[in-house]
Amino acid sequence: MNGFIFTLGIFILGLVARSHSITIAAGIILAVKLLNIKSLLPLLEERGIEIGLLFLMIAVLVPIAVDRVGTKDIILTFSSLPGILAIAGGIIATRLNGMGLNLLESQPQIILGLVIGSIIGIVFLKGVPVGPLMAGGITAFFLALTSLFSK
Repeated sequence: MNGFIFTLGIFILGLVARSHSITIAAGIILAVKLLNIKSLLPLLEERGIEIGLLFLMIAVLVPIAVDRVGTKDIILTFSSLPGILAIAGGIIATRLNGMGLNLLESQPQIILGLVIGSIIGIVFLKGVPVGPLMAGGITAFFLALTSLFSK
């Protein structure tokens, strides 16, 4: 019952923060629980991030598929400072995302803090929620830094 109440709280916070992704995600989980389709929850837990990343990658690749990004743009990516920095940013982001995934797998209780932080960022900093992996990765990075200084 606690899980339902916490999920309902996250749903309400998503509504208050006007975060469609948080509201819809929590709403789907609530619907699955209310409709007693509990066999779907382990599948969502096991494959949800993978499915989400698949759709994100599809959305990112569409401009290439519809010729909005051409050969000239690809060459500029490898030969300009913004392009090279974008490559470096992608490398760093994927490493942080991996750290975030490891953190979420080893300490799933941390997700509530990530959701609350995302809502605060949306409401007060006009942020955009990109998902728990990046937030988890930044948290894992901060935890690694604090462990370096606490020794």
